[in-house]
Amino acid sequence: MPTTRPQGSLYTRIEGALAILEFGHPSSNAMNSDLLGRLERELKALGENPDIAVILLRSEGDRAFCAGASFDELLAVSTAQQSREFFSGFARVILAMKSCGKPIVTLVQGKAVGGGVGLIAASDYALASEAASVRLSELGIGIAPLVIAPAVERKAGASGLAELALAPREWKSAYWAREKGLYARVFESQKELVKEGEAFALELATYAPEALHQLKAALWEGTQGWDTLLFERAEQTGKLALSPQTQEKLKAFKSKK
Repeated sequence: MPTTRPQGSLYTRIEGALAILEFGHPSSNAMNSDLLGRLERELKALGENPDIAVILLRSEGDRAFCAGASFDELLAVSTAQQSREFFSGFARVILAMKSCGKPIVTLVQGKAVGGGVGLIAASDYALASEAASVRLSELGIGIAPLVIAPAVERKAGASGLAELALAPREWKSAYWAREKGLYARVFESQKELVKEGEAFALELATYAPEALHQLKAALWEGTQGWDTLLFERAEQTGKLALSPQTQEKLKAFKSKK
């Protein structure tokens, strides 16, 4: 059952050398600062655990995978520092996924928006159900997907990033996302996704840990500059989020919920 905790939930279950990490939030698994911080810290801890070889990331429930940034928190920020810090939370999670020495397999059961697409793109291997369409809605509320853009471009290419970012109202299907490289496979149902995804991750966890570690490092070659870039992007996004136009659009979105 999806969590009712206002700050969200995060649980880790260990099965042999596989760590299953599950996050949730009452607002369609949206991400607030607290949940982003806990996710970053848990990813780092699992990455340093010598008994873990692979991480399986998933979200709660049978509907949305992740609705992206918490609108409630975006509306609550009032200073440049608060706004920058909020978007820096997404930067830290992406960097934690990148620097984690263990492959991260992500199961995407439903729709993903904004930062949720960033989590998918920062995964090493993502599997999805047919319901797992994606959208970058940032332009529609007056900001831009600057923090997650490097991760999305790394997987989907510059053209895929543009197709998503410049059409903020358009959902792209799970099969579109597979063709662009965001998903490795797409399954007809969530039941099949979970069954096949867990089996894949468990098998992956039986491989030589050092070989997995070295392959992970090779997959992320050329991204060393992200440690600076993503925080610069967070500051830029934070300034956009405080603009009067963006604040009005956020209020309008909230009133429709």
